[in-house]
Amino acid sequence: MGNREDLLAGARKAVLERGLAKVTARDIATAAGVSLAAIGYHFGSKDQLVTEAITMGVGTQIGDDMEAAIRDAGEGRTLWESVTAIWNGFVDVVQRNRDGLLLSTENGIQIARDPAQQVYMAEASAVAHREIAAAVHAAHPELTDEQATAVGQLLFLLFQGLAIQKLIAPGAQLLDGDSLVTAIEAIRGR
Repeated sequence: MGNREDLLAGARKAVLERGLAKVTARDIATAAGVSLAAIGYHFGSKDQLVTEAITMGVGTQIGDDMEAAIRDAGEGRTLWESVTAIWNGFVDVVQRNRDGLLLSTENGIQIARDPAQQVYMAEASAVAHREIAAAVHAAHPELTDEQATAVGQLLFLLFQGLAIQKLIAPGAQLLDGDSLVTAIEAIRGR
C-alpha cells in the first residue's frame, strides 16, 4: 500500500480504537506508520482524512449489504413484488451495522459544518446512488435507466432515515416491508 491507503486504514483503526471525538492526527499517523505531514499532503486535513476513511470503510460494507438485499429480494420477482423483501433486508442491514452507522452519523455532524467535506460527501452520495441504481437495474432489467436511478435514490434516502431512527430511538418500532407497501399503496390511492 502507498501512504494514502495506509492513512485511510490507519484512520479507520485509530477512530475505532480512540473514538471520533478523541482521535488525533498523531494517532492516525502512528497507526498508519507514516509521518504526520503525510496527512496534509494527501488529504489537506485530519477531518477530510477521517471523512474519507469512514465513508469508504463503513459505506462499502453497508453498500454491499444493501446491494445484496436488493439482489436477493429481486430473484424471480417484479420490483413491486420485491419491495417488502428489499425493505426488510434494509432493516437487517441497519441492525447489523449499528456501530458503523453511529460512527458515520457522528462524522456527519462535523461534515455539516465544513463546506469542503460537504463537496466530498455530495460526490460520495452520487456514487452511492449510482451503485444502488445499478443493483436495482441488475435485479430488475425491465426498468429504464431513469426508473432505476429514481428507485435507487429513493431507497438510499429512506435507508438513511431508517438508520437515524434506529440510532436515536432504538426501542421504537421500525417500519417493516409490509407497512412500507401499505403506505405506498395508500399514497397511490389503491
